[in-house]
Amino acid sequence: MIFTKKALGIEICNDGARIVLVSGKHDMPTLNAFSAASFPADTMKFSLREPNILNPKAFVAVIRELHLKLTAHAGQVSLSLPDSTGRTMLLDIETRFKSRDEGADIIRWKLKKNYPFDINEAHLDYQVIQEKETGEVSLLVSLISKPVVRQYEDLLVEAGLEPNRIDFTTFNLFALFSQRLDLSENALLVTCHDDVVGILIFYNGRLEFCRIKEVSGGISEPNRIFREINSSFLIFNEKFPGHSPAEAFCVYSEVDAEAVRALVAEATGIEPVLLDTERVVVRDNCPGSDGKTLRRYAAALGAAARNF
Repeated sequence: MIFTKKALGIEICNDGARIVLVSGKHDMPTLNAFSAASFPADTMKFSLREPNILNPKAFVAVIRELHLKLTAHAGQVSLSLPDSTGRTMLLDIETRFKSRDEGADIIRWKLKKNYPFDINEAHLDYQVIQEKETGEVSLLVSLISKPVVRQYEDLLVEAGLEPNRIDFTTFNLFALFSQRLDLSENALLVTCHDDVVGILIFYNGRLEFCRIKEVSGGISEPNRIFREINSSFLIFNEKFPGHSPAEAFCVYSEVDAEAVRALVAEATGIEPVLLDTERVVVRDNCPGSDGKTLRRYAAALGAAARNF
């Protein structure tokens, strides 16, 4: 008998938690089951510095119940956390480094005066984007407070799960559509998921610009979303003249796809392609998994697919 590998993904968000069980492949996961639940009032308070979970007992109970609903044997889980719980940035450093630990030390030294808590108390991860002929190195850096991430890890273990991958929501959305985006070397990606807008711009296949902003009210505040996209696009063009993207893409969780498309087109002058979760996820006898549901669970799906 051939056993199909299955993977779990959980998104922690403003209105609770969303969990999915998937099988198949990274570039085309199959949704087997999904569920969502709200946390009781005053369970969560998202913060950069302090542990986010104010009521650990309630948090564990909700996560355990969601897991049991899926009747899933998979214990390992990829976790998607709100972008507001940490920081992601592009950073240039002047010299190359000999090891990963040396690179982390250089990043901490460069950021120590500009971060809202002790940089030595942050879990730091980074990816080399480009090594320039001048000796400079461009990096994509992610930071999250150790007490914040440790609390999530400990309580997931208490709920019977083993967290093996943790990332922020915007990059889990990117992961779900990465195969399609890899086909375009010069592209703009706008993510509108719940109340968070992400603007990622790629040139020659490399990430050159990253801005992630919470916009309270989401798509119901189109003027604010327009300003975020427009100002980001202007800043990018000033910093990188001649590197304008040739294509634009949108990932959205809201029902009104046309509104999202129109905002991006007006702000950038580029007619965007709408990336729909229905095109990259197989629904295998999974009742209730319509297009609206799949878009809502996109971050959890992107997180789960990383385990393949």
